[in-house]
This record gives sequence, C-alpha cells and structure tokens, in this order.
Amino acid sequence: MINRTVASVKEALAGVESGMTLMVGGFGLSGIPENSIAQLVELGVTDLTCISNNAGVDDFGLGLLLQGKQIKKMISSYVGENDEFERQMLSGELEVELIPQGTLAERCRAAQAGIPAFYTPAGYGTEVAEGKEEREFNGKPHILEHAFKADFALVKAWKGDTAGNLIFKGTARNFNPVMCGAATITVAEVEELVPAGELDPNQIHIPGIFVKRIFQGAKYEKRIEQRTTRKRG
Repeated sequence: MINRTVASVKEALAGVESGMTLMVGGFGLSGIPENSIAQLVELGVTDLTCISNNAGVDDFGLGLLLQGKQIKKMISSYVGENDEFERQMLSGELEVELIPQGTLAERCRAAQAGIPAFYTPAGYGTEVAEGKEEREFNGKPHILEHAFKADFALVKAWKGDTAGNLIFKGTARNFNPVMCGAATITVAEVEELVPAGELDPNQIHIPGIFVKRIFQGAKYEKRIEQRTTRKRG
C-alpha cells in the first residue's frame, strides 16, 4: 500500500514558493492547519494568494501571515474578525475577493471533481457578478463561476492513516474535505496518525487518493473566536 506519510511539516511543505496560490482549510478558527500555517511563517514566503473561508484573527490562523505581509490576495467569504486584514484592505495593501460562502465551497469542489466551471444564482445582480457570463435556467438568472486553480491545499483532519485516508470532526468538515485533491498537491496534517487499515472504512470522509502528503501535527490550540457564557441565576 502507498505510504503518504512525511516526517515533518517542513518536509510536507517542500516546494511551497513565493507567489503561489494556496487553499487553506478550516471554518473560522475550527479545523485550521495550524502547523502548516506556522511553517509558512517560518519559510517567509510572500506574495501568496490564499483561498480560505476566513482570514483568521490578528494573532492566529492566517492572521499570522497577514502580520508579516506574506499574503498578496485573499479570496474569502468572511473576514470580520481581523483588524489587520481590514487595515490592509482599506489601505490598498491587500487584494481582496469576497465570494458567497456556497460559491467558495463549490469552486473548491469543482476543482476537486475536475469540473472547470458551473452556473449559480448566488451573487446575480451584485458586484459579485460584474464581468461574468450570465445565463438563464428555468426562468432564473445565473452567473458562471470557474473552479479554483491552486498549487497547494493545506488541510487539517482529526485522524488519518499512513495511506492518506482522513476523518474530520465537527465543523472542520465544512471546507477541509472539498479542498482535498482540489490543488496540485494536498497536504494533510492530523491530530492522530495511525497505520493503514486501522480506520473503519465506513467512517472515512476523504480517501487517500486525494492526499499527497500527510503528517501528525502538534500543539493544537483550538481557539474559540467569540466565547459566550451565561451566568447561573
């Protein structure tokens, strides 16, 4: 059986260069590839285009890359938790493409499935549709969206095996799975790495064929974006 394991995050991100386009998994701060992001900071690569549901917060997630001005362009759905993102966007230092969340997910999934483009009603009649082909289906207007093209997809799973099979947990399933196989190279970091054959086949969310490199991460913080508590009366 093919063994997709690499010894470290450094080996996993070998080949990442300045100017590349990266998909980065996660939903808010849930299920983000913390070790891979830290390695990008360490590598010092710049002029990156990052495709991600969000832009992290000021001192965590993709916010760490924004602090070092390593990101040239963000393609995201939700960016409201990051002051540095706002500052760079308003000052013109950062290119930003905001996309409806479902469209973002589908553009990833289309790339994963080898579908070059698709029509969607989301965004019609707004700035999202500017310059895009429009077509009517069943009396409803749609716009043409193209699948993403990325050099690396960096994802995080709860558990994986040496063959690259992955199991995601909770909210981490929102964007990580559709990014697997949607780039030239998919790197998966996992909380627990087990030998091939140990995972229940019925529980696997993504088969190893979509993963090029896998490694076991360490020291996950698993932060909460906005903690809300209630006092007992």
